[in-house]
Amino acid sequence: MASSVVRIVRAVIAPLTRTSAFRWLGPRMLPPLELLAKGLSGGRIQVSGLLVHSLTLRTTGAKTGEARDTELMYTPDGRGRAIVAGTSFARDRHPGWTWNLLANPDAVITVRGRRLAVRASLIGAEPDDDGERDAAWELIEEQWPGYRAYERDSGRTVRLFRLQPVAELTPLLSD
Repeated sequence: MASSVVRIVRAVIAPLTRTSAFRWLGPRMLPPLELLAKGLSGGRIQVSGLLVHSLTLRTTGAKTGEARDTELMYTPDGRGRAIVAGTSFARDRHPGWTWNLLANPDAVITVRGRRLAVRASLIGAEPDDDGERDAAWELIEEQWPGYRAYERDSGRTVRLFRLQPVAELTPLLSD
């Protein structure tokens, strides 16, 4: 019953997220709301997690070498891995976290209170991997209908990454 309700809510909300108003408001409003929810809940609640699978991705800055946290929607691939898409609200530039993963594919994710070390791999990195990209997009759109429209509207090929867990990490109280 709950999954049916979530699917219906997603089907209603998904088209709204593809409007120009949301694309303008989303990047300005969602990050502060995520920080507020995480702060008030001790890191247990993500706003985006109310509708979709969500994680916090900690990358190493490509230029600075500093740790960077980003809240992202992810799609389980059915094999214990997560797929993340660098849609960036259909902006014409790739988000910074994608550059970080290209430079430093070892990262950490936090999902529902679990911290996992992961290794990122770019989906479709080889010219003959279009089938793999299409399969990943199918999985993503099963979760969030019409999500690939961000790729079409951005005018760029959105970077898709597969995050393969390599170890479970002990939760850090200071994170």
